[in-house]
Amino acid sequence: MFELTRYDGRRRVRGSVYLSIGLSLLAAMVIWVYPSFRTEIDLEQLISAYPEPILQVMGIQTMASLGGFLSFELYTFGWVILLGLYLAYSTAGTIAEDVDRGRMDVLLAMPISRKRLIGERFAAVSVTVVVANILPPIVVYVGAELINEPLAAADVLAVHLFSIPYLFACAGIGLLASVAFDRAGVAQRVALGVTFALFLSESLLTGTDAEIVGAVAPMRYYDPNAVLLEGSYDFAGAGILVAMTLVFLVAAQLWFARIDID
Repeated sequence: MFELTRYDGRRRVRGSVYLSIGLSLLAAMVIWVYPSFRTEIDLEQLISAYPEPILQVMGIQTMASLGGFLSFELYTFGWVILLGLYLAYSTAGTIAEDVDRGRMDVLLAMPISRKRLIGERFAAVSVTVVVANILPPIVVYVGAELINEPLAAADVLAVHLFSIPYLFACAGIGLLASVAFDRAGVAQRVALGVTFALFLSESLLTGTDAEIVGAVAPMRYYDPNAVLLEGSYDFAGAGILVAMTLVFLVAAQLWFARIDID
């Protein structure tokens, strides 16, 4: 059982460790520049100079505290955008790449159903999602202590734990694209485009008459500002993201079970 998950998971370990280190370095840099940034720049005046659409897109509420600064500079940019796009992109190659390179026939010759194949390959994504969230929270918490801007350990842990269902939802978008297109490059570009379009729709439509359209965007249900600034944990939103991921997974399984592999 789970032979494909173990195989794919092992292949993802090294890249996931490098990704975690890279995100940790980004976190360290953001924390390191914050004291001088706060001292030399009027942060509230800086925010007021931004156009309202930019504030909405980037989710900027305040940069006068380390929590608000991290929410914008690290979590909105690093987790919501970069890591979300990366998971969608990398997962989009999960099935499409094997089809594209003619390897899928070998996998389908194994005594394993197509639905199980999809499930096991998708489960391997958990290596990247989990490993990417191991080192950065430690760096954030320790770094905040070192610059005398302590953050609640529970909030730092929560902002990473709540990112996990969000990242799985983004990966689910990539998985669906991976079975919808039999060329890896096309699947990956579609996954990137759809994920970024959902991010923009959620950001730009909030507060408008078309706000309901943004309900399909995973970004609506993961809010670093709420965690770091208010200590508010959106368990309902996390549940919606889990349900969204399951919908993507089941849809991909049903789709893949019915298509012909050329």
